[in-house]
Amino acid sequence: MKQRLQFFGAAPEIMKAVSALNKAVDECGLEASLLHLIKLRASQINGCSYCVEMHSREARRDGETEQRLYLVSAWKESPLFSDRERAAFAWTETVTKIADNGVSDELYARTLEHFSEEELVKLSVALGMINTWNRLCIPFQAIHPMPAANAA
Repeated sequence: MKQRLQFFGAAPEIMKAVSALNKAVDECGLEASLLHLIKLRASQINGCSYCVEMHSREARRDGETEQRLYLVSAWKESPLFSDRERAAFAWTETVTKIADNGVSDELYARTLEHFSEEELVKLSVALGMINTWNRLCIPFQAIHPMPAANAA
């Protein structure tokens, strides 16, 4: 796969704003481990291989276990995630696929059992951010930061 364009070079001003929002999300006060997990899950849903690879690598770097990373896509059946992480995954899936059914009152109430209103806003902005990155990396075919295993 060949990268279609370098979006930072093609539109530097707006990408500067995107980067600033990304920095704000990373520094918003939510646990870094939680941010890694929701970014990974949203990227899996969206099929963004660039972001799946990057967020898996960053999570490992910050101490996440291989086993938990392998099970992010099957979080509903895995006992390895906390109730807070499970609530974040449910919110992540619903918000990422928001056109399917919107967000139910039941999910909203369940999520507020584990996140304050402020945290829920931060979580939602973090999801908007990763979905923005997915929507840049997929159509413009961002190149992986690591070479493919069978590249010549």
